[in-house]
Amino acid sequence: MAQDIPNKSRVRIEAESICEGFVADGAMRFETDILLQAEVLLDLYGEDIRARAYVTTDPERGEMMLRPDFTVPVVQYHMQGDGFPASYTYFGEVFRKQEDYPDRRSEYMQVGYEEFGGSNAAESDADVFGQFSDVLAPLGLRAATGDIGILIAMVRGLATTEDRRAALMRHIWRPARFTALVKRFAGLAPVPPSRAALLASEAPLQDAGVMIGLRSEREIETRIDALRADAAEPPMSVEIVDLIATVLSVSETCPNALEHLRDIAVEMPGLLPALDRFEARCEAMARRGVDVDSLPFEASYGRTSMEYYDGFVFGFYSEARPDLPPVATGGRYDALTRRLGQGREIPAVGGVIRPDLVLDLGGLP
Repeated sequence: MAQDIPNKSRVRIEAESICEGFVADGAMRFETDILLQAEVLLDLYGEDIRARAYVTTDPERGEMMLRPDFTVPVVQYHMQGDGFPASYTYFGEVFRKQEDYPDRRSEYMQVGYEEFGGSNAAESDADVFGQFSDVLAPLGLRAATGDIGILIAMVRGLATTEDRRAALMRHIWRPARFTALVKRFAGLAPVPPSRAALLASEAPLQDAGVMIGLRSEREIETRIDALRADAAEPPMSVEIVDLIATVLSVSETCPNALEHLRDIAVEMPGLLPALDRFEARCEAMARRGVDVDSLPFEASYGRTSMEYYDGFVFGFYSEARPDLPPVATGGRYDALTRRLGQGREIPAVGGVIRPDLVLDLGGLP
């Protein structure tokens, strides 16, 4: 009989079933519009999602966007309330261009669960990961975990200029650009001829010819001054470059990764608070019944996900179908609540499941 049901209807039935499971665990159902105001979303979503968003213009409401996910709307909703702890679940279509993956769907369903206000971040992380692990257990998926907070702590603790730290922080979620910046700051990459000419010119704006683009002359001058100031700084040491590479290359089980990172922290003590949070999360997961001793941890995991993740990140993948995107992803995004709460911050962690991929893998019982 199920084969007679159109595929989209089957996906919606699967989504409803998963969502009802979260409701049974105490989550409140959440709904939001499909067409959303673009201004806030374009500022908050990462570069990857901005490039893949469907944006249009409404004559009355201005620039609008087809919903690329639910997290920002649910955070906006919660931060307008009383701030008490709460959990939400939802399901519905999201829309993302797939220019790099033409065989993937650009309109698909998400089922999500978000938890706000937990007084113990480690317990909340463990609870959300455990719930997703329990729901998806029949599919035999491979879990992946990481921690953007460790990478943020690494950059903040670097012995370099504040401007260089800020530049690296902006590009944590863009690995290729991040690596290029590290090489540039360390003097390991040649200066592009165009930049060398710019820095050597006594009157770069006069030499540039006709002004085009959106930047003002003052903005361009400020950028040139920043490039000159950076060029005058000594290069980052080889030791710093090696430490960055060592942190980013950590890929082991959680206990071994923690031990390895604590060894690195002898030279990078700024990592210690983030590693204490990592250890507390491992202990909370073990109490939750997660097999932490065999749970993978990759320091670089999550760097191409949403830029609002700033702590624990996770995903679930089918090893039998490596052609598929992750079946589920999630993470911690405390900083996003601060940005949407006018300075008021609430601990927040959550994730989403792709019910269409669940069906591709045979469905849940």
